[in-house]
Amino acid sequence: MEAAINILSPDFDKNPYPLYKQLQEEHPLYFFEPANAYVLSRYEDIHQALTDPAYTVKNYEFQSEPLHGRTFIQMDGREHSQYRNLVAPSIRGRDLAEKLMPIIDETAKEIYAPFLSKTSADFTTEFAARFPVLVISGILGLDKESESNFLKWYRTFVDFIGDLGQTPEITAAAFKTKDEITDYLLPIIADKRENPGDDILSTLCHAEVDGVRMTDQEIKAFVSLLITAGGESTDKMLSHTLRNLLEHPDQMMDVRNDRSLIQNAFVESMRFSPVTHRLMRITSEEVQVSGGTIPANSQVILLLGAAQHDSSVFKDPESFNIHRKELDIGKAFTAAANHVAFGAGRHFCVGSMLAKAEMDVAFNQLFDFTESISLDENAELVEKGLFTRGLYALPIRYTLK
Repeated sequence: MEAAINILSPDFDKNPYPLYKQLQEEHPLYFFEPANAYVLSRYEDIHQALTDPAYTVKNYEFQSEPLHGRTFIQMDGREHSQYRNLVAPSIRGRDLAEKLMPIIDETAKEIYAPFLSKTSADFTTEFAARFPVLVISGILGLDKESESNFLKWYRTFVDFIGDLGQTPEITAAAFKTKDEITDYLLPIIADKRENPGDDILSTLCHAEVDGVRMTDQEIKAFVSLLITAGGESTDKMLSHTLRNLLEHPDQMMDVRNDRSLIQNAFVESMRFSPVTHRLMRITSEEVQVSGGTIPANSQVILLLGAAQHDSSVFKDPESFNIHRKELDIGKAFTAAANHVAFGAGRHFCVGSMLAKAEMDVAFNQLFDFTESISLDENAELVEKGLFTRGLYALPIRYTLK
């Protein structure tokens, strides 16, 4: 029987939210034959899938490993904890405040510099698409000459993810990029083993947990993953957050008057207009969900975008509200978050605090040099993407202080 709801269709790509609601109400457990996968759309089922070990991350063996190499996102149990503990301290806590914040701040200033001599820009292409990638290059301790390569590699990986493996040329370009990153990074890693600096790459080369160090290939794989995951999500979220504030001028004014609300705008934007709309898991045993049972060894597609608009959890989910009471901002960047933009449980995004720091810096600096910001009167805002969604452009006009 032909699928009643096609989660790969142009209609889904154009606007998935009405179809999310239909799935939640009529098909909470939906088998999508073209992908040979069960589809979950309700918040409670998706949160369970993100936190229950019965839903494994074996999917990354074919989704991520061929492109990046084996990383901790596809590990479970003690192995996952061990490698996560090697990586996490370098992008959280004191290291983030003392080592990374100056780099994040200086990178934003450099990219915003041309904005100070004009009154219009495409925020997406001129700032958002560059900022997180160049931050990653900076915090890894790579030289300025590598920045253009990093931007090219990032765009190639993002194109590959969005293409879902449909176009041979895009796939070939992505695997060519994999080889280029390997050739570029391995000599640098070898040098930092011998001559460590005060940067994340050096930290990764020398960090130990239970006497274990990451291998050169593991470090390379993590950097490759960081370029994609750390760049794309923040890139798109910067544009989504500014767009949402521009379309709600009263809330924009609230944030301008109280900069602590930048984090509220970020968290509500992650809920209202999420970047990552779907993840996959593979069951290790039979599991019970709303609407029935999923057999062992089944592929499961988690519609995170649907969970973020589940009316049983979020009141009036189709409205953007930075003062939303359901969002516990104090926990929003931790594994106790009650949104699922960063995942949940043991695989909660290790870069959540880095993303928060980048968002704080980007918007504080933007508000510091502008008196007002508005959408360009000719702006046509197109948001597309089945796996991750983002704006192609966000043309703005602004007055300088």
